[in-house]
Amino acid sequence: MENPKSKIENQKIRAALARWFRAHGRDLPWRRTHDPYAIMVSEFMLQQTQVATVRDFYARWLVRFPDFATLAAASEAAVLHVWQGLGYYSRARNLHRAAQLIVAQHGGVVPRDLAAIAALPGVGRYTAGAIASFAFDRATPIIDANIARVLARLLDLREPIDTACGSAILWQTAEALLPQHRGRLHNSALMELGALVCTPRAPQCPRCPVRAQCRATEPAALPHKRPRRKTVALAEDCAWIVREGHLLLAQQTGPRWRGLWKLPALTSAPRAAELLLALAYPFTHHRVTLSVFTAAAPREIVPHHRWVALAEIETIALAAPHKRAILRLAAAGK
Repeated sequence: MENPKSKIENQKIRAALARWFRAHGRDLPWRRTHDPYAIMVSEFMLQQTQVATVRDFYARWLVRFPDFATLAAASEAAVLHVWQGLGYYSRARNLHRAAQLIVAQHGGVVPRDLAAIAALPGVGRYTAGAIASFAFDRATPIIDANIARVLARLLDLREPIDTACGSAILWQTAEALLPQHRGRLHNSALMELGALVCTPRAPQCPRCPVRAQCRATEPAALPHKRPRRKTVALAEDCAWIVREGHLLLAQQTGPRWRGLWKLPALTSAPRAAELLLALAYPFTHHRVTLSVFTAAAPREIVPHHRWVALAEIETIALAAPHKRAILRLAAAGK
């Protein structure tokens, strides 16, 4: 049974959050709709990607794929091409597969049952709760990075939030804070508080609507997390092979960048090869240096390789680091 004192505190927090959000919440495009399809698209895009980046991609996506039926009928290549630039391409594949399942098994309509939503490809506990909350106004707990930070500071939580124990505490707290109704408003307010006020660095505590209920003595030091893995340096050597205005590309078939195109890999730089370009990019806990060398055209094209006109390179779904390298080299006339 909920402690009466805690119950009163939770009521105060809910009321303060709602008042604050009505006055200060941002006008974001996915907040202007309750369409489950648009909500699902926004939630997939917002996974590990900032709001400012998602805005334009979200609008372009809805023009190209306005509903589940259109997305389900599209080829994976078309889906990956429109997603190009957002990264983490497994999200695009999962969204594509989820659309196909929704069309095939649910008549093109997102199921309202939380377990059925969670069974869709790429939908975890957070995303299922977010879809149920923002599309259907369900009072369902959700935990994203912003909400985790807000709750950890409210509790003055010393347990790392990326442990099983810390995560369980956050979910229990989110559940206890839920109102009986208006899950959309409540969860939006919690997320927005973390985005605008209870920020990772320099939290603006004087502006916080729930500062009276916050237990944190050093909010900027929270939340705690386990030590980060060390960054590992990797080298990626690739070939720049151009013939009569066409560039040789290789399509990825493994889990990383599957279905996308990139420059062909080199197991070792050929003798007397010219290093044309080197650029670095992050990948999980790695720091990858992509080096592009000149190479001779092969006698035969092996499977999953093709010639693409440099003038048409923007029409191909390319891995983002390779696209940057290709555009720079093409602009330099290589």
